[in-house]
Amino acid sequence: MLELKHVGFETEENKEILHDVSLTLQERFVAITGPNGGGKSTLAKIIAGIYEPTSGQILFDGVDITHLSITERANLGISYAFQQPVRFKGLKVKDLLSLAAGRDTSVNEACSYLSEVGLCARDYVDREINASLSGGELKRIEIAMVLARGTKLSIFDEPEAGIDLWSFQNLIRVFEKMYEQTKGSILIISHQERILNIADTIVVVKEGRIAQKGPRTEILPALLGSADAAREACDVLTDKMEGSVTP
Repeated sequence: MLELKHVGFETEENKEILHDVSLTLQERFVAITGPNGGGKSTLAKIIAGIYEPTSGQILFDGVDITHLSITERANLGISYAFQQPVRFKGLKVKDLLSLAAGRDTSVNEACSYLSEVGLCARDYVDREINASLSGGELKRIEIAMVLARGTKLSIFDEPEAGIDLWSFQNLIRVFEKMYEQTKGSILIISHQERILNIADTIVVVKEGRIAQKGPRTEILPALLGSADAAREACDVLTDKMEGSVTP
């Protein structure tokens, strides 16, 4: 179980990004959504240990991890997949999967993980992580790494980015298999309705605060209604602007 108690975060320029965030998460799939710049990714990075909160406390399975490094949190069972995956020049894909698994994975194992994320294993297992790989390929390899790790808490920052040629259904299937293997929690930062549709719980972060939290059946209809209203308002404004233009 993950528990955040009155967590806050300010930049070195004293800009407040998160304010008094208190949250308990133990469900299978949790989706964090909200407007751009609201603090979603910052919250995910604080949970993973990339950023350290400037106030508050974070507990993971009852252990205070507030001041632990990303490596120490990883050893406790927390994985994080970046929105923009990192390129590890000089390493091959199989090397990364072995590092993620914490042991020397066989070629067959590595190929199995790659196949799960829609990559032709024989074309990638010995590829170097360099500029020859596209952002979408890197994203899938990173998801394969998290799958190989099999941790208690897996955090994905907009996992759908860059995988337009790979169906959402396959991405969702990977998440479901990950849960079957670990029985842990999967935390996903996303705007996509198809991702939100698989969440057990949806958390809405707005202006650095928790604006809403609840079951998908309660939160998602309201979010979709707000989106529809915004689109209608935009259409009305566009119509008015077009009507005001004289030939």
